[in-house]
Amino acid sequence: MKYFTILLAGLLLVGCAEKKETNESIAQTKKELPTLLFQTVDEQNATLVQDGKNKRFCARCGMDLVRYYKTSHAAILNDKEHQYCSIHCLEEHLGMGITVKNPRVVDVTSLKFISVMQAHYVVGSKMRGTMSQVSKYAFDSLEDAQKFQTLYGGEIMDFSRALTKAKEDFKHYR
Repeated sequence: MKYFTILLAGLLLVGCAEKKETNESIAQTKKELPTLLFQTVDEQNATLVQDGKNKRFCARCGMDLVRYYKTSHAAILNDKEHQYCSIHCLEEHLGMGITVKNPRVVDVTSLKFISVMQAHYVVGSKMRGTMSQVSKYAFDSLEDAQKFQTLYGGEIMDFSRALTKAKEDFKHYR
């Protein structure tokens, strides 16, 4: 019985060592092959409008604004810039009864902020959404929105309708 216990303990240790090595290999592979999302841009191409140590993170959920830049929104609240990873987080903030000034969204084509009132949103494309199963990407020109729609599907709409779609996300939480 003593030999059986020693043998069993040895096998368990070998099994744990192999599992640890496998987990380390997987972690290394993940480091070598980072997952790039359509929303992601190089840091030098991202405009971050917030101040302070948390300027890189969504004002509502804390997600990385460079990683989710192409769905980024910004607005002024109490004379302070706030940046959101998505229209979802902007709507969550608006849903608290606040009023913002100068709401803007990133134009997917130029990567520059534009007024939400001039944006053409493509909602429900095959491209992954941010904070929602239903994607919402904005374009300055209708032609760019139509090109994106041709490639990835979705419906073109204005900010008001896109915001209404974002509000629908919250029905699942309440």
